[in-house]
Amino acid sequence: MARRIIVWDLATRIFHWSLVTSFFGAYLSADSDYRVLHVMFGYTILGLIGFRLLWGFVGPRYARFSEFVRGPLAIFRYLKSLLSKHPEHYVGHNPAGAVAIVLLLFLGILVCTSGLLSYDERWENSLKSFHALLSHCMLAIVFVHIGAAIISGFLHHENLVLSMLTGYKEGEAGQSIVGTRPWAGLMLAAAIASFWMLALPANPFRDDTGHGEAVATADIPEKSQESFTMSSKSGRF
Repeated sequence: MARRIIVWDLATRIFHWSLVTSFFGAYLSADSDYRVLHVMFGYTILGLIGFRLLWGFVGPRYARFSEFVRGPLAIFRYLKSLLSKHPEHYVGHNPAGAVAIVLLLFLGILVCTSGLLSYDERWENSLKSFHALLSHCMLAIVFVHIGAAIISGFLHHENLVLSMLTGYKEGEAGQSIVGTRPWAGLMLAAAIASFWMLALPANPFRDDTGHGEAVATADIPEKSQESFTMSSKSGRF
């Protein structure tokens, strides 16, 4: 008999939503005045991926790569079953979802690496376009992943978004994970928060030269810059 079981541990859930936030934060701040935030989000993504690669080997049952990474035949069989009256159901990640996860991790590494190397004058021109292309590809996979989660939830009558928030799904008693290790999730959250508190400058909306108001006043007419500066110093914008 189906019951409410714990499937996603706290660390996996914090990783998931932190990656979502960091990716969209980095994507939306690209080519903007918020370059510092863009770089901060990029470093966060790289750190999160590093954690997930480790967690994929030492984490609880459904977080491990051995639990959900499948071969081409299993992926094809699962996709084919979606067209039948009784599609295959997986408590953890299904084979198609596993493909999206692996691609996102792989692309995430490439995006962050190309972004870091693009600050080197030797690679700047060639890597900036490549970095942008990879980011667009990653965004496309994110939307495919979201669409697939909606379709899968409809076919199996379950809310996958809610389960990634609460950690719970419907299943048999023996399918629940053993040892949720909440301390790992708390440590991950603390690491992310500490990084942002320590690395974020007092004025993140500055240009690459470090002048705090250069970006903020770049497009303001010369006659208005004096009043803008006085307002910003008095705390009024």
